[in-house]
Amino acid sequence: MRGMSEHELNKFVGKILNTMNDGFFLVSPDGRIAMVNDALCRLLGYERDDLLGKPCTVLKCDVCAKSRAEGGEHWCRLFDATEETRKQCCLVRKDGGLVKVLKNASVLRDGERIVGGVETITDVTELCKREETIQDLKRILDADDTFMGMVGRSAAMQRTFTLLDKAAQSDAPVLLLGESGTGKELAARAIHELGPRKEGPFIQLNCAALNESLLESELFGHAKGAFTGAYRHRQGRFEAADNGDFFLDEVGDVPLPTQVKLLRVLETKSFERVGDHKPITADARIISATNRNLEDMVRRGEFREDLYFRIAVIPIRLPPLRERREDIPLLTEAFIRKLNDKSSQKVAGLSPEAMQLFVSHDWPGNVRELKSALEYAFVVADHEIIRPEHLPPAVSRENVCATRAVERGPDTLGPQHAAASGGRHEPLEVVQGEEPAEKAALVEALRKAGGNKSETARILGINRVTVMNRMRKYGVEMKKVLSS
Repeated sequence: MRGMSEHELNKFVGKILNTMNDGFFLVSPDGRIAMVNDALCRLLGYERDDLLGKPCTVLKCDVCAKSRAEGGEHWCRLFDATEETRKQCCLVRKDGGLVKVLKNASVLRDGERIVGGVETITDVTELCKREETIQDLKRILDADDTFMGMVGRSAAMQRTFTLLDKAAQSDAPVLLLGESGTGKELAARAIHELGPRKEGPFIQLNCAALNESLLESELFGHAKGAFTGAYRHRQGRFEAADNGDFFLDEVGDVPLPTQVKLLRVLETKSFERVGDHKPITADARIISATNRNLEDMVRRGEFREDLYFRIAVIPIRLPPLRERREDIPLLTEAFIRKLNDKSSQKVAGLSPEAMQLFVSHDWPGNVRELKSALEYAFVVADHEIIRPEHLPPAVSRENVCATRAVERGPDTLGPQHAAASGGRHEPLEVVQGEEPAEKAALVEALRKAGGNKSETARILGINRVTVMNRMRKYGVEMKKVLSS
């Protein structure tokens, strides 16, 4: 059987090219598109007639724009270089969307005469998205100042992160204690995501938001006709949380009659829907949270002692922001980054005066209040640096602590702020006291850590740069410390 002639082969070139998964196009020496395959049309959303005869600039390739600008003897650098291999670039679809691709290109010659250029295009958009996701996750996992969305480098938060991680591996009930805005919901979700029930549901209920009858219906569900408006059977949150985690927020607000029923569920894992007598079983691990002092409530008879001991098997206290002021610059930087992603106005950071007000403020609303203050500043600020006049009144009023810290000079500013504002300020020194005591604590910590500055920082509850700052401040020499 004889093979196909060159003429016959040319007849089928179009069909052959259309079997390719990669996009293909041929450019004439004057830069006009002479041939395209179906895969390229599908990838970019064009019809064949939209492209044929048009300048290849219609594809708006970012790399090609540079190649054209750098063209030597020819209109495009490709015709000088003769070949491009695995060049990553972006093309623009007909609808305006971007497509990330890998391009291979080569010049076609007939002897010394250039007859065109051929390019193949491989869509790598999804691969790039996956790579970006992997890199984002890697940054989160590698960072020693974040934990499942929670931010903190202070010793108090690092201890909290360790407790949350250990609690997640247990199936025992966890009680999260802390003021409003300290991140109890984030902590509960972290326990779920890190625990053995992460493939199961994470159900939450704010117990303070409902009256007694509605709370029981939400917890246990109700039967059809149980009360006016109960037109059908309804599943409760306990039942929905089966094989997962059930987060009871503001558990201190549960009325005493409901506490009795809640205790029974925790002990027997069974309950009845409101208006029904058929027992239902559900195996859910309980995570509770409250900003109230449950021990005082037990003493006053406002909270059942047996329920308290049942839900507080693993109590974890989330520290208020005023107890971890060294985390304020870090939190500020993290929130500014998130707000910049959502806002058309971009903010570089806080001025030294604004950051000092942030550090000295007591933040009764904790991290939630800090975030709200930055959201306010994003609306009010008229340039890239947030200044005191851009802050909410409660924060912008200078207090004695702020004034004293400003008088001490730039040593009071955090490293994140220095980077954001473009200054050269030294890190925040939150742990303050008389100089001899501070120096003695530094020397003792360095000696315990064997000269390791990171370990010294952990012992003192500050960051590594602050350790070096204090060493310079007090003239502490490592050799003398280790030899003494």
